[in-house]
Amino acid sequence: MSATIEFLDTADGPFGILARNGSVIASGWTDSADALLNRLAQAHRPVDVAEGDTGAAADAVRAFYAGDLQPIMAVPVTQYGTTLQQAGWHALRTITPGAPLTYSEFAVHLGSPSAVRAAASICARNAPALFVPCHRVLRSDGTMGGFAWGVAVKQALLAREAAA
Repeated sequence: MSATIEFLDTADGPFGILARNGSVIASGWTDSADALLNRLAQAHRPVDVAEGDTGAAADAVRAFYAGDLQPIMAVPVTQYGTTLQQAGWHALRTITPGAPLTYSEFAVHLGSPSAVRAAASICARNAPALFVPCHRVLRSDGTMGGFAWGVAVKQALLAREAAA
């Protein structure tokens, strides 16, 4: 399996997109191909990665940083995980920009109010960041919590979405 990788300059630093057949498989605020590949389980990592144009994915990131939040959600993503993880990643894409949920609220949103740890794990294992907006989930006390790409990036994303 081969994939295309593209790096963009954003207000939050370099942003990498790893895509296969027009679908984003990993992304985040880095200029390191290894950092993106390491977000994927070994079995799902592409064998060949070439730098190139990721098309609609890159266009959607540029639109996001220009203030149009909608194109990000139209970009196809491919993720590998359990049925609960798949449902969680799908649910993350339904959280309204500017209206983040806590992990407890996200667990309720998933239909499993007692699954707060599972909700947090779903966010932590999310490979196509931004396209699947795990940054829209906060600690149960409303604080930022962790984010694979740094809390400062998470804060900036939430502020950008609140302003849009």
